[in-house]
Amino acid sequence: MSPRTAGGLGLVRSSNAGKPTWTLVGTGALTHARTDHIHTTDLDATVVDKQLLRSGVEDVMEAVDRYSAKWAATPGGADWLHVQHVPVRRFVAEIVRKLLALNSWAPFASAPGPLILAPYEGLVGLRSSSSREYLAYTVTWSGVAYVLGAAAPHNPPRSTQLRNRARTSTANTEPSPLPSDLGRQDVLALSWTSRHAATLTPVLGELARGGQRSLLLDIATDAAERCSAGPAMGFELRSAPSDLFTVSGTAEGLHRPDDEHVVQVEGHGVQLARLVRLLSVLLETSGGCTQPSWRTVVRAESWLDDILSTTRPHTVLLSNDTSPLGVLAAHAAERHGANSVHVQHGAWTAESVAWPALHSRDIIVMGERDLALGRGWARHPEAEVHVLGQPRFDVLASLSRQAQRRYLEKLLAPGGRRAPTRIAVWACQPFNPDHLKSHADLLLDGLAEADGDWGLVIAPHPAQGADAFTALVKRDAGPPIAVADPRVGARGCLAGADVLASAYSTCGIEAALLGIPVLEIGPPGERTLGLTGHGLATRCEAAGEVAEALSGLRAGPAPIPRAALDAVCRWRGDSATRIARLITDRATSGPRADDSTHHHPGAAASPKDEGASVR
Repeated sequence: MSPRTAGGLGLVRSSNAGKPTWTLVGTGALTHARTDHIHTTDLDATVVDKQLLRSGVEDVMEAVDRYSAKWAATPGGADWLHVQHVPVRRFVAEIVRKLLALNSWAPFASAPGPLILAPYEGLVGLRSSSSREYLAYTVTWSGVAYVLGAAAPHNPPRSTQLRNRARTSTANTEPSPLPSDLGRQDVLALSWTSRHAATLTPVLGELARGGQRSLLLDIATDAAERCSAGPAMGFELRSAPSDLFTVSGTAEGLHRPDDEHVVQVEGHGVQLARLVRLLSVLLETSGGCTQPSWRTVVRAESWLDDILSTTRPHTVLLSNDTSPLGVLAAHAAERHGANSVHVQHGAWTAESVAWPALHSRDIIVMGERDLALGRGWARHPEAEVHVLGQPRFDVLASLSRQAQRRYLEKLLAPGGRRAPTRIAVWACQPFNPDHLKSHADLLLDGLAEADGDWGLVIAPHPAQGADAFTALVKRDAGPPIAVADPRVGARGCLAGADVLASAYSTCGIEAALLGIPVLEIGPPGERTLGLTGHGLATRCEAAGEVAEALSGLRAGPAPIPRAALDAVCRWRGDSATRIARLITDRATSGPRADDSTHHHPGAAASPKDEGASVR
């Protein structure tokens, strides 16, 4: 196979003592190769079996856990893999994906053999991402050869891109340090994304109206993700101290010499000592709240311990207890005797999380379909799952559709020009540029083919950089395109749309609740919210299907049964009130509450809406 692009690496077959060997070489050398060869970008683009990928990742994670989980731990007893499980699992998935792609290439499958790496290539690199802060770590092909046992005397663990990455602090530039005399609080909440803040602040407001004192710790390291609410809503708001988050820090204990321990992945023996050595790169170079370094994790635990000892809350309230800081907070709550409550902030599917684990005692989910997932993912021995909706959806009923429509029209027709008669809003995810472009092409081609006069407003994900859509907006042909202000996002304009399109943005649920048609877009096999299965969306895998769905909207939307909506999100406009009530009832009755905890006299919903025990 000839290389598709200039530069990069290729894999070529050679031999050693008559046995097949596969060597990574510059792609220029492939031009004259006389044996089987392939460009590594072709291997990277290979679609692999999802079930094999999941089982391979599970096998490797279990092996890493048994082998090295106790090599490093926080002073509070949280081991490194427990806290850093999500970034580690994502990196392991990159390794397993590459190994499966290698096996699916017929020449290698028919003559498997060791890989010889490219000298001087870094072993851990970064993939492209449209996210402002999240670092998409990946293993290079030389890194794959390394974990399989190749000699690497001249290979640095970090790629040039990682080594050249600016080492500037990602901490809040204007922190609000916690005063030493903060005093007793009933509830301590943590937020580090705008989705967390929008989910938790309505609950804190309801708690305040019930006489409960709450402190919200805003630990976002991205200015756009910070919380702006505070005392006016009846609770305290404080930011993390400026020196809490650091970009780098040695992961002591994870650098061990090679040994005989391996884990088998589809015929490949992955050396565990080498794998953990590569994983240490993530823990040493990551930074910010989404991927804190190991040094930050240790300091953050000490900071949380001080706050919990000072405020002595009965409840720690979270909207993510799976990624590093959430795991750490749930662990700290347990040690300090506080009840932990997790409020689902985004839609779940069986494949929607990097690590299917929830660590809190009480788990609040949006809809009936989330019950089974919540039960399956719960790790707390006394966990209970409660279907109480989504607090940030409580305000949907009061949205002004007319005002949001005017905003969309002004975006698409500045200066008083004529706006298109029909408007689609695209709620994006922070995909890599190629993935993002494939969705854009599908949607824009469909809009161009559809009946009617259509325009498109792109609503960036809160974590996306504004420049991710520059090329799309500059298109010379097709429907008019505009990009919504990131501070507005899809939530701030979807009520004015004729249709909302997305792969799996939670905004699809909001649109469905408001009766706005939803298109779940993406090629076959793409993960979606699964709204189509509930009759709440139309699945569109090609531009023609988008055009057909849009053209069919002239007939008007069909009425949606309440049961279909409740399956996805129980929406009564009182989710924040119900969650606040559960928190205070739990505090009053204790962690082993009887059935009265789940029944509230005068509640509009049936008892099943109040909770279901996983025990």
